This record gives sequence, structure tokens and C-alpha cells, in this order.
Amino acid sequence: MKLVESCFGTFNGKQVTSYSVENANGMSFTCIDYGCIITEINVPDREGAVENVVLGFDTVQEYLDHSPYFGCVIGRTAGRIGQASFEIDGVPYHLAKNDGEHNLHGGPNGFHNVVWESVVENKEHETKIIFSYTSPDREEGFPGKLAVTVTYTFNEENELTVSYQAVSDQKTIVNLTNHSYFNLSGHLKRTILDHELTVNSDGFLELDTTLIPTGKVLSVEGTVFDFREGKKIRLGIESDHPQTQIVGGGFDHPLLFNDSQPKKMMVVEQESGRKLEIDTDQPAVVFYTGNMLGNDFSIRGRQAEKHLGFCLETQQLPNRISELLVEKNEVYKTTTTYRFSLENK
Repeated sequence: MKLVESCFGTFNGKQVTSYSVENANGMSFTCIDYGCIITEINVPDREGAVENVVLGFDTVQEYLDHSPYFGCVIGRTAGRIGQASFEIDGVPYHLAKNDGEHNLHGGPNGFHNVVWESVVENKEHETKIIFSYTSPDREEGFPGKLAVTVTYTFNEENELTVSYQAVSDQKTIVNLTNHSYFNLSGHLKRTILDHELTVNSDGFLELDTTLIPTGKVLSVEGTVFDFREGKKIRLGIESDHPQTQIVGGGFDHPLLFNDSQPKKMMVVEQESGRKLEIDTDQPAVVFYTGNMLGNDFSIRGRQAEKHLGFCLETQQLPNRISELLVEKNEVYKTTTTYRFSLENK
């Protein structure tokens, strides 16, 4: 495995380091220690052209100015927490309101907005980049000092595995995910409308008009949310389903995995031939289709626009506080693997 370390810039007076790893198949993966951001994943297409398949920037300032969580680790909690408050054992906790009346993705100074400590383990067939951060008690309003480790493992099988571990010195809530935006066309040549998604999911969470889950699980049967047999993303984006309209024309919904089937997802972009398969141990994935991407900035020379990338954010069900609880000294652990290959014609 070929590893290159370089200076990506600075944030709050700290150097931001970039780690780029390439395997023997011509695939490479790059991340930085600011927010554990995945800045690039370069994958060959059917013709052998190696191109980037995630949305990202080349400078820290661009992430600060424009990034809607491109490629970062989200914490302490992914998604929205209604009214930016919750209780544990009768004690109320109040968070930042950074999405209307709600808390989004852990608050404005969540895990996406800090420089993490990093250690690299580079071996012949795999490379691990291990990020660590200790979040102080009441940081962004959350209880407990939380020690977090995120490990990116990249190997010769074109697999990128993201492993999360956290331990708190108080009872608290935790729900970590990675917020990479994918576009398998390569170098953002096309939107994601003709990407084909398959998910083993029988139900999804209904959202209210402020995008908070109502608690009601709706069946995917007979709806544009049914990806069990695979279909193009555009079919949902162009539909008039009230739930796709609520989120700005597209998807931004937790899909619940079918417990009787493997927790797998697959996305194929037929023109390039690229295929992404995702495995997880989490009960749900938030499928987001970049409905809120504006056109007021550019991404490596490409004008941003709606539906230029999609996210598959593996996680616990957002806003279900009882399911996010982690006891004092309990080890929170979860793993998600992203596997890149080519679809047979």
C-alpha cells in the first residue's frame, strides 16, 4: 500500500494533515484529520479511467465556507434532535438550535468541526488511519466526557471499512455516522438521477414538515421508497409523493433494514460501470439525495447543484433517544464497509 502524508492547511492554528493511500488496483482513498473528512475516493471505471467518486474540496477554507458536511464524521448524534433537547433519567439537556428549532448533526461545533489526533498503521495489504478525539462533558450540551476513535481501514480488495468506538464517563447518547456524498459517474460528470439503488428495507420513518421523524414507520410497498429490487433514484426524486416533497424534492429519510436479510445496500452507475456495495451492523440508513445543495459554490471546478451527490448514512434511528443511550463506561461500537467494483455488462 502506497501512503502519502501532506499538509492540507490549518484550522484554529492547528495543522490539518492529509493521508492518501493507493492500492495495487489503482484505487486510492484520501482523508484529513479535520473532521475525519474523506476528501477523495478515486476508482477506475469500466474503461480504466480513475476518477473521484465523492464530493469534496481541496482547501480547509472551502469546507468552512461551503461544505454541507461533505465526507465528515458526524457526532455526537447524527440527524436531527427535536427541539434541540432531550432527557436522561429525568434530567433535561439542551443543545444548540442549528436547524430551525432543532439540533442537527451534533451542533455547529460537532465532530465535523474539530481536528482529531491521528495514527497510521501501514501494512502490505491494508492501511489503517486511526483518528481519536475526546469530547469534554457538556460539549455542545451533551453529558459525559466521551472518548471517540474512528478507524478507516483501506485494503487491496477495494474496501474501505469505517469503525467507530466511543466510551463515556456518564450516561449519554451517541449516534455516529459518516456523511460522504457519492457520485459514481466520476469527477461529477453527471448527477445521481440515473444511479440505481438497492436496499433491503421494508419500511421508512415518516417525517414532519420540519424533517423530524414522527415516530411512525411507513411501509415501502407500492411507494417510491421501495428499493428492494433496485431502481433509479430519479423515479423518487421526480415523484409527487408527499414525503419526497417535504424534503425538497428527493429523499432525506431513515430506511429501516429488514432484519431477516443482510443489512446491505448497492448503488450502480451504468454508464461508468462503477458499483458501490455497503454493509453495516446498524439498524437503519438515512438516504439523502442532496436536495439542499445550492448552486452558489463550485466543487473542484464543477458548479454545485441539487442531486449532485447522495449519502447513505448508516446509524441508529435518529431522534429516538431511548435507542441512542449509552451507559457509563459502556463501549459503543459500530462498523460500516464500502466496497467498490465494476458491474458486469
